[in-house]
This record gives sequence, C-alpha cells and structure tokens, in this order.
Amino acid sequence: MPAPLPGRRVELADRRAGRLMLYGEAKASSGATATPPLLLVHSVNAAATAYEMKPLFEHYRSQRAVYALDLPGFGLSDRSNRKYTPRLMTDAIHAAVHDIQAAHGDGAIDIVALSLGCEFAARAATEAPNAFRSIALISPTGFDRRSARAATHSGGNGTRAMPWLHGLLSVPLWKRGFFSALTSRASIRFFLQKTWGAKQIDEGLLEYDYITTHQPGAENAPYYFVSGYLFSTDAMKLYQNLSMPVWMSHGVRGDFVDYAQKVQIKRLPNWSVSVLQTGAMPHFEKPVEFIAQFETFLKGATPE
Repeated sequence: MPAPLPGRRVELADRRAGRLMLYGEAKASSGATATPPLLLVHSVNAAATAYEMKPLFEHYRSQRAVYALDLPGFGLSDRSNRKYTPRLMTDAIHAAVHDIQAAHGDGAIDIVALSLGCEFAARAATEAPNAFRSIALISPTGFDRRSARAATHSGGNGTRAMPWLHGLLSVPLWKRGFFSALTSRASIRFFLQKTWGAKQIDEGLLEYDYITTHQPGAENAPYYFVSGYLFSTDAMKLYQNLSMPVWMSHGVRGDFVDYAQKVQIKRLPNWSVSVLQTGAMPHFEKPVEFIAQFETFLKGATPE
C-alpha cells in the first residue's frame, strides 16, 4: 500500500501501542524563537489514515518540523486483531511525542487532531501537559448531546462499548465480507459527502480511503470504533482539564454539527473557538482560511 503522505517515514516499535508509522519532515527552526515541532493526528472511522491531515502536512513540511501519525489499526501501522481502546490510541500519541522530542529536544510540541482523534490527543495532553505547548481540535467529538447523555449514565468513566455489536460484526462467516460492502467506492463517497455536507468532496481522499480499506486486517479497528469502544464517556472532563492554549474549530454543514456542550468550554480562559462555513473537514475545504486562523491562534499561544 502506498504511504498516505510524502516524505520520510519513521517506524516506531512501542511496547504498548505496537508497530506505528510516523511520517515526518524534520526541518527545524533555530534560535531563541525556534518553532516547536507539529504533530498531526487523524480521526477514526472505517477508512481513517494520516491522509486526512494531508493539507496541513503539505503546507508545513517546508516551514517547520511536522509529523503525522497513523494510529493503531490504520494506515501503515499495526492492524492486528486485538482490542482497540482509547488507552491504546493515547499510548500511540505518547510514543510519537517521545520520538519527536528525542529528535528535537525535550521541548513542548504543538498538536492538531481531528474528530475522535481529539479525544485521544486531549487525554495525552492531560497526562503529560508539559509535552504540549498548544492543542488544536478540528471538529472534535464529545460535544454533542449523545455524549452528554453517555457521560451522565456512565458516571463519566469508561467508554460507550457495545460488546454484543462487536461480537456480531466479528463472526468469521461475514466479518470481512460485510466490511468490504461497507467500504465500496459508492459507500465511501456517501459517507464523505455526509462529512462534507456537500456533493463535492476531496477525490484523492476517496481513492486513498478505498485503498486502505482493502488491506489485510483493515476491519479490525473500525469494528471496535463502530461498536463504541473508542468513544470515552469522560471526553468533556478531559477537554475542561486541558491547561495549555486550546483552539477548537468546526463547520456548520453535514452530519457533524452538534456542539451543544460547547458552552462548557467557551468561557475557559485558555480556549478559543472558530466556526467556519464548511463541513467537518475545514482544512480540506478552506485551507487558506483555516491555516490563517490556526496561525493567529499559535501567535497567541507563544509566550512573549
């Protein structure tokens, strides 16, 4: 399978997260005003890979050290048949941060995450706050009414796992066949159009999504995603506990527009929120506007 992003690849072997693929451009600024490395974390869905962060990776690769991670179960990382949990995904981010810091010094980095990847990034940043200078969240999960209900019913701990559904999906007789039907080009286009909230999508992302979903083991992590194992019921608590500058951006079209719980963080002094006239992938739809707002946020996050 071709790599989702151009440039250098770094294969990590983490004892907790397994084999991970980190794509990196190690160009680094120097001097007193050196820009810290940037780590990009994709979302989780049936076809997720680091390709979802391609516009940002390509923009920054000639300007600063930028890295993108294939989370466990996706892209060129380990897709073995194991249990996929928020802990596994968070450990993968910790492993990537450790490797980046080993290459660039122990300074704090910037991180940008997408959708469900935001929950894993937030957990990593609450567990190791000194490792992160700032955190940017694109269309983050955990802000909708369903998440609020799940947090209330669970006491704010655990996940939304449905073991019965995972067991049903994993029956060997149809495990692979059902996933193949779910990831036909027509199905992928349908789901991307729901994400964009428009007929026009990124055709390169569609083609790569098709390629990555037709590899051995491609169904393993997505079945845990569909069964709720990767959704944490304490996501809002994680977001509220972030101590570094946080920027949240989201669109207004498509299936991902319920941010009812946004009111809980809007008044926090370290948070800023931008609403773009896009779907859930603003960095694809309006990259110039998105990057300009991200850069404004980063300037405010830089100590004088």
